[in-house]
Amino acid sequence: MTKIALLGGGSWGTALAIVLSRSSAAHRLSLWVHDPALAKTMRARRSNDTYLPGFVIPAGVEISNSMPEVLEGAQIVFGVMPAANARSVYTQALPSLVPETVFVSATKGLEPSTHARMSEVLSQVLAGKFSPRFSVLSGPSFALETARGDPTAVVIAAEDAALAIALQKECAGKTFRLYTNSDPLGVELAGAMKNVIAIAAGACEGVGLGQNSTAALITRGLAEMTRLAVALGGRPETFSGLAGLGDLVLTCTGALSRNRFVGVELGRGRRLPQILAGMRQVAEGVGTATALFDLARAAGVEMPISRQVFAILNEEKSALEAIRETMDRPLKRE
Repeated sequence: MTKIALLGGGSWGTALAIVLSRSSAAHRLSLWVHDPALAKTMRARRSNDTYLPGFVIPAGVEISNSMPEVLEGAQIVFGVMPAANARSVYTQALPSLVPETVFVSATKGLEPSTHARMSEVLSQVLAGKFSPRFSVLSGPSFALETARGDPTAVVIAAEDAALAIALQKECAGKTFRLYTNSDPLGVELAGAMKNVIAIAAGACEGVGLGQNSTAALITRGLAEMTRLAVALGGRPETFSGLAGLGDLVLTCTGALSRNRFVGVELGRGRRLPQILAGMRQVAEGVGTATALFDLARAAGVEMPISRQVFAILNEEKSALEAIRETMDRPLKRE
């Protein structure tokens, strides 16, 4: 029986543990939780009242704060930690990892300090030990709705087609449908970039704009996401699928979106530190905005929406001013 280890006991890690317990394939599941007190409470109550309250974690899911215990015998390892913590978590896991391990990154962000994708972070951590067999899980999937059993469709991306198919069969269930994809770079970038656009969408709502503005922002946001991804080696067709357009629409319009929430509050005039201080979970777009701005500048790619989000977050520009500057740009062909 395959053992799957999930590194990260937040809302998405908990939701994945729940949904994978319902998958068609039989396997063992173990969930690593960073906070020892939270891990203890989750074992006792069989629920994650801090990050995903109201859902029972099946009895078969092992919950632990011990990395060696969680990883012992694991053939598949899901990374479900915030992007800023990925390097330290993978470093902690390193002694328990073996060349046969298959990695699935479910983290939607770039490392803020280096702008690295999660595949790059993992490769750097494992350098000198072995090259990782890496894949990416992404797509429109709020943790609460996935755990609730709402029909959810995502992509599993890997350069190795056989690996993607094997993971598809291992993880799919009646309410969790996986499509394979051979562009992990594009899928990684899509998962990170859509969070920045979602902050802009939230800001539009926060200043009182309507659906015209949101529709235009999603469409033009997708265009600039695709431009940068292609410049960095991704495939344009990835962005018309679940990992691109699908996740972008969800994050820009869904009430459960943390990044959209940050944008709404910024649009209403609240300061970023105040907003983040009141949030229990990470809004990846805040850290990714700077990385995205730097990557676009280095690649010579124009990303006007992302540039304005960077200015709102880092230069104290108001949302109204950012919107005005975006609309005042020179007219051009679509």
